[in-house]
Amino acid sequence: MPAKISIIIPTLNAEANLARTLEALMEGLGQGLIRELIISDGGSTDATLKIAEEAGAEIVTGAPSRGGQLRRGCAQAKGEWLLVLHADTVLDTGWSEAVADHIQTNRAPAWFQLAFRARGIMPAWVAGWANLRSRLFGLPYGDQGLLVRRIDYDKAGGYPDQPLMEDVAIVRALPCLTGLPVRAITSAERYQRAGWLKRGSRNLWTLMRYFAGTSPETLADSYRR
Repeated sequence: MPAKISIIIPTLNAEANLARTLEALMEGLGQGLIRELIISDGGSTDATLKIAEEAGAEIVTGAPSRGGQLRRGCAQAKGEWLLVLHADTVLDTGWSEAVADHIQTNRAPAWFQLAFRARGIMPAWVAGWANLRSRLFGLPYGDQGLLVRRIDYDKAGGYPDQPLMEDVAIVRALPCLTGLPVRAITSAERYQRAGWLKRGSRNLWTLMRYFAGTSPETLADSYRR
């Protein structure tokens, strides 16, 4: 099977996590899945771009905005399928086999099962809620990854150039999504810093405000504070 997947990762000073994320993708090369790796950077001043260059990535640069970065990165992609990941999200061993099976038998956009690099009841509870939300309401977030055919991505209008909720905007515009039986293991740093309940409640409140019509720019200002 010819390589069909373009991997797109948005970055901004991601040196602490990027190498681990890229290392996990190596099994996809062995499977012959990966056509290209695109790093869409928003102005990193650390070693992010050096790590990307050493991995053989194509680098796209522009203003820092995750939606805008993803839009630029996807615009450069040439693969039949796009696999979008955050820079701190590591796909679990065996991901390439699950993805290969999916793209041969299924056209639906897909997401991965969220897990955190942390132990305890709260990480498991928050991840469990995220996966349940994704199954019941078709609302996976960006840290769960997104696997989507290029044709479906284009029909949906692509990622909007906005600083927040770009992941919710794209999945709401896509046809019915499905979950893959592979974990996407992401950093728990923000939850650990803010507190699991506080961070989770804040994310839910932000989602509700977005659905109520609050602009992504206003939400982004509140989110940073």
